[in-house]
Amino acid sequence: MTQKLALGVEEEFHVVDLVSRRLSPRAHTLLDRLPTSGFSAELQQAVVETNSEPTADLSALRANLVDLRRQLIAAGEPQGLGVAAAGTSPLHSESGFELTENDRYQYLHDTYQFIAREQLVCGAQVHVDVLDRDLAVLVAQRVEPWLPALLALSASSPYWFEADSGYASSRAVAWQRWPTAGMLGPFSGAAEYDQAVADLVTSGVIDDPGMVYFDIRLSTHVPTMELRICDACPLVDDVILLAGLFRALVTRETAAIEAGAPPRGDIRPTLLRAGHWRAARSGLEGDLISPLDGKPLPARVIIDGMLHDLRPTLEDLDDWDTVAALTANALSRGTSAARQRRAFNQRRQAADVVDLVLRETAID
Repeated sequence: MTQKLALGVEEEFHVVDLVSRRLSPRAHTLLDRLPTSGFSAELQQAVVETNSEPTADLSALRANLVDLRRQLIAAGEPQGLGVAAAGTSPLHSESGFELTENDRYQYLHDTYQFIAREQLVCGAQVHVDVLDRDLAVLVAQRVEPWLPALLALSASSPYWFEADSGYASSRAVAWQRWPTAGMLGPFSGAAEYDQAVADLVTSGVIDDPGMVYFDIRLSTHVPTMELRICDACPLVDDVILLAGLFRALVTRETAAIEAGAPPRGDIRPTLLRAGHWRAARSGLEGDLISPLDGKPLPARVIIDGMLHDLRPTLEDLDDWDTVAALTANALSRGTSAARQRRAFNQRRQAADVVDLVLRETAID
């Protein structure tokens, strides 16, 4: 059996007032009632983050994420607060826009201005262990063409500043405004990657390596490769699906490099960027751009094809049954973005969308 690389997940949650259903800048209220390990503040005080323990087992990862969500919910409910895992929240308020007070976040505000002020978005990041940084840089670039499919699976942010954006993931589009967001390479290895990051710091565009926001990057503080393209997911099973698929992609491409095999997906950067936009626009409910030849195909066809291609790797990891079932469920129910729009259309009430996301976030 192929070695199962350890996984970890960071989830970001909107803090919501349970009466008004609007964002509330009271993350500190939850954090004051939670352990310091596993929970942290974010740029905006209306967002709180959880950090799982590393594990090689998808079932153990799921249990950990569920436990972290339960603790968040238990800390918030007595204070009239809920937590909503989605890329954006459809109801804001002026009081929801408050930055967390520390030097780093103040730098982000002073430097990036409205980009930082409008950073009311939540993502789900997956970490996979890196055994060799040179190899990891090459693997990341071979995985990159498949990332739009993972974004499509996660799309949960149809609303942007209290209006329907027309996108399945408005978060992904807004995120591209950061100067270091987007595609990774090309890099020949870790030395070139590290030099590019150092050059960005020297340029004054960013203040430290942690401000590199590539869709897939090497962590600055732990030996992992980090998937950063995805929206936060209301349903914890969708997070596990993303983790399982991402690890399988990393594992397959690592083995392929070691065997001297060519990349499975390889399209021009211009098409890859277009593919990112396409996934953000339509999610699972439209076409994606094939990472194999750049042609448009229904999202379900591309994801089914990706799953089929990954089957030998997933079986080797003993993840096939879990990931195949989660993929089928995700494709059957469609994106969170589509579910949110259906909830809104029933009564034309944004509060109904918030209630849906709150309920799904609590499902274990």
